Amino acid sequence: MKIAIVNYNAGNVESVKNALNRLSIEPILTDDAEVLGSADKVVFPGVGEASTAMQFLRERNLDETIKNLTQPVLGICLGMQLLCEFSEENDTKCLGILPYKVRRFESKDLKIPQMGWNNIFDLKTNLFEGVEENSFVYFVHSFYVESGAETIAACDYGIKFSAAVNHKNFYAVQFHAEKSSAVGERILENFLRGLNT
Repeated sequence: MKIAIVNYNAGNVESVKNALNRLSIEPILTDDAEVLGSADKVVFPGVGEASTAMQFLRERNLDETIKNLTQPVLGICLGMQLLCEFSEENDTKCLGILPYKVRRFESKDLKIPQMGWNNIFDLKTNLFEGVEENSFVYFVHSFYVESGAETIAACDYGIKFSAAVNHKNFYAVQFHAEKSSAVGERILENFLRGLNT
């Protein structure tokens, strides 16, 4: 099985690679459209700022490459947000694959960013096969994706938001699956071995 990780200026590419290595997968880190297109599955990670990341993707035509992928794709953290239509982070037009906007947390009572473990619930699709309701996963984010019909896991941090979404062949999680211990490992394994389009 050929697994590709979109290699761009996003901070958690190596930690995602290491997490896949622990599952006996040796992924290809690439920004090559042909390699991404021919992979069985693609992981689109990300840590960083939305407008800078989108500029990098556009300069290398990776925005169009990602939009045209037809195999299962898993966005992680900023990768999930970039799949959306628009982010309030520096008023950024994103890839427009997921029909959602990315909002900034607005709370005087909660620490922003949300950093640490929180539970996820309302789990749907076989991305979460074997994962119990209210399992804890690891988040680091100041912005969130709205809830909607494509939400397949929810989380509450002052407001209920999408912890995971699924639209056609695109799956995405706001939390860091690669840093979420046994639960994150199970989710990654479900993506790698259990999902087909």
